[in-house]
Amino acid sequence: MTPEPLPDAGPQTRATDLRLAGEWLAMHDLAGTRPTPLLASRLAVRRRARLAAQIIPAVLIIASALAAASAFGGSPPHRPLPLLALTALVAGLLLAQSLLDRWVRRVDQRAGATLSRRATHLIQPGWRAVLGRPYAAFAAATFAGTMALAASALAVPDPTLRQPAVVLLIALLGATAITAMQLRHLLRHPVVAQDEESLTADVIMRVEDARELTTPSVQWSLPMVLLFGTAPGWWGAAAVANVVLGMVACIALRVRTPSSATVARRAMSTR
Repeated sequence: MTPEPLPDAGPQTRATDLRLAGEWLAMHDLAGTRPTPLLASRLAVRRRARLAAQIIPAVLIIASALAAASAFGGSPPHRPLPLLALTALVAGLLLAQSLLDRWVRRVDQRAGATLSRRATHLIQPGWRAVLGRPYAAFAAATFAGTMALAASALAVPDPTLRQPAVVLLIALLGATAITAMQLRHLLRHPVVAQDEESLTADVIMRVEDARELTTPSVQWSLPMVLLFGTAPGWWGAAAVANVVLGMVACIALRVRTPSSATVARRAMSTR
């Protein structure tokens, strides 16, 4: 796995990380807080982990498209090899996400071991503080909608649609499992803080990451990539409606729910 980069980073890298940490604090109404090496280190690892994590859904979408295309490339629709390969890939992607989360956790543990003291009142935010009921309901509705699309495609009496529909089902379950693993990491990841300001920053990072994880870009993309144009017209209309309604709900959530900084301060005040 990628080694922890920050302890051996040069002065220029550390200065850049501190500058970016200061910009992050200002963006979250914490402009009066001085960016510390601890915060700069955590934000730098978080940025790199996000970049690596974005590769995982891209690989899943491409592999799913290839598996679905095998049904139209001369292979028998019931041929199990592409489905077995996709299932194995999903297992590999879950392992890759687990290793990525472990790397971030290990870097944070090293940073925490260097602290001279911890925040006086440590908290371990639960799912209501980190994700919130509206975002949890949105994630559940997204899962139900995409699974309903996959099930309705399986119910179509067309043998050429059977394998792409099964591919869609496997890919959606894999994407959901990866997201659930990331959310579990956010909720169980130990708090790393040395004072009130870094404790607030820790909660803000969790809330931001949780909200990003519930943006269902993969769940919206997979039905369009795998079945749109080959399934019946009513199915295509349902897939488009699912994306449109989901986007409207997602925008409404972003506009109407409090900012991550506000949510973090509320969690701090109720601890």
